[in-house]
Amino acid sequence: MSVAAPSLPRWMTPTNLLRASVAVALLTIVLKMLAWWVSGSVGLLSDALESFVNLAGAVFALAMVTVARRPADDCHPYGHHKAEYFSSGFEGILILGAAVAILWAAGLRLLHPQPVEALGWGVALALASTACNAALAWVMLRAARVHRSAALEGDARHLLTDVWTSIGVVVGLLAVRATGWLWLDPLVAIGVALNILREGARLLWSASQGLMDEAMAPEQLARVQAVLEQHAAASGGAVRFDSLVTRRAGARSHLDVHLHLPHDWTLGQAARERRAVEQALLHAVPGLRATIELLPQDHATLFETLAARREPREEARP
Repeated sequence: MSVAAPSLPRWMTPTNLLRASVAVALLTIVLKMLAWWVSGSVGLLSDALESFVNLAGAVFALAMVTVARRPADDCHPYGHHKAEYFSSGFEGILILGAAVAILWAAGLRLLHPQPVEALGWGVALALASTACNAALAWVMLRAARVHRSAALEGDARHLLTDVWTSIGVVVGLLAVRATGWLWLDPLVAIGVALNILREGARLLWSASQGLMDEAMAPEQLARVQAVLEQHAAASGGAVRFDSLVTRRAGARSHLDVHLHLPHDWTLGQAARERRAVEQALLHAVPGLRATIELLPQDHATLFETLAARREPREEARP
C-alpha cells in the first residue's frame, strides 16, 4: 500500500519554520503595538498582547524541536520525540494567561469607555500583521502534516487563532466607527479573550493526550490495518495478526503486533514473512517503528493469557 507524501522545499524544516515564526512574531508585535498606540483601542491592545504569547511560544517550540531531534541514549532508549508535546502544553498555558490579561483590560475599558483615534492607521497596521501570520500559518500547517510535528502544528494553529482574533478586532473597530458605540471595542476584546481561552484549553488537552501515549492518528491506523489484512488474505489464512497496539511520540509512531504463523514453518520462512510485513508497514506509514512478535498459530503470550483470565472477573464486579 503506497502513500505518497507531499513534497516540500528542502529548507522547509520544522527548525527553519519556527525560526521564521520567531521573526514574524517580532514583526507583528511592532505593528500591533504601533496600531494600539495610534488608535488607543483596547481591542488592538488585546491583539498585541497575544503576539507576545506567539513569540514566547515560538521560542519554546524551537527549543523543544531541537531537543526532540536528539538521538536515543541510555537514559532515553526510545528517543526524545515527546519533547514536542511540552511545546503545545506551554503554549496553551501562555494563551490562558494572555486571555486573563485581556479580560482584565477589557473589563476596565467597559466600565470606563474611551474614544478610539486614528482608526484608519490602526486597522491598516493590524491587517498587515494579520496577513503575515496567515501566510506563515498556512505554510507551517502544510509542513506539519508532512513532518508529523506536534510542535509545528501547535504553533501554526496558535497563529491561526491570532489571525481570527485580529479579524474580530478589526470588525469591532469598524463597528465602533459606524455606530459610535464605544462599548463595542471592549466587548469585542472580551470575545477575543474567550476564543483564546478555548484554543488554550484545546492545546493543553492535545499535549496531555500525547504525553499519555495516545494511539496513532486514525488515518495512519487505517493504513496499518489495511496492510495487515492484505497480508493475512494473501497467505490464504496461513498467517494472522492480533494484539495490535499503537502509540504516538511526537513525530514518531510506534506499534506492537503479534504475527501468528503455521507450526511447520521454518525460522527462515518466518523471518522473511515478518520482513515483508515490516517493509509494507514502513511504506504505508513512513518513519514507523514496528515491533512484530512471532508466534505459532493458536498460541498466546503469558500476558495475554493472564489478561484473558482477569477480564471475566472484572466484568463480574458490580
